[in-house]
Amino acid sequence: MTALLLALVAGAVAGVALGALGAGGSILTVPALIYLLGFTPAAATTASLVVVIVTSVTALVGHARAGTVRWRSGLLFAAAGLVPAAVAGVLSARVPDRVLTLMFAVLAGAAALAMLRRRAPREGTTASAPRAAGAGAGLGAVTGFLGVGGGFLAVPALVSVLAVPMGAAVGTSLLVVLANALVALGARAGTAAHVDLALLLPFLAAAVLGAWDGRRLAAKVSAATLRRIFGSLLLAVAVAMAATALP
Repeated sequence: MTALLLALVAGAVAGVALGALGAGGSILTVPALIYLLGFTPAAATTASLVVVIVTSVTALVGHARAGTVRWRSGLLFAAAGLVPAAVAGVLSARVPDRVLTLMFAVLAGAAALAMLRRRAPREGTTASAPRAAGAGAGLGAVTGFLGVGGGFLAVPALVSVLAVPMGAAVGTSLLVVLANALVALGARAGTAAHVDLALLLPFLAAAVLGAWDGRRLAAKVSAATLRRIFGSLLLAVAVAMAATALP
């Protein structure tokens, strides 16, 4: 299978996951770029930010039209993560590939377990400024360091910390993810990580198209079933990444 075909197939799978799950699907992008397309971990996390930005914008437009974005809450939450995202983006380029891979494997395992054991987050009654700032900063650091959107972290935080209704949490999380990813990508602009655009662009195009198919799939298959499928896949990926990263 040629590299171009691999990029299209991998992008389509990541896109379907994004469209079907709404939050948490983009975490499949980094391992796909590393193990299927030969990107280094540093280049993969940088390229993943590009994918996160484009897919977030695409999805955010739809949520904005539907009125399911809480702009004020989202911008306040995102503001707390901008500096951590920028700092983490710079530091990420200085971390050895093996350590970066292992850190990503841990995050992927946590995301997989969250999918497999997912419960509706408990809705908060009042917004706590310190908790909101801490959650926003943590999400920004994760996005900047590992190149993932972090929607699986943002959605429960928005619901439980900022009391955003569940119906608006996914749309609002896209705003947060987009802001963090833009800052993190800007911070990485001067790094030496080489991103192969000849493979990234087909991957990105397939991911955007796959997201539409994912939305249609979500309308036909129960959310619990989709989470079990993608959660199991992501857990296997996490274990494989950890195995390759450990000496």
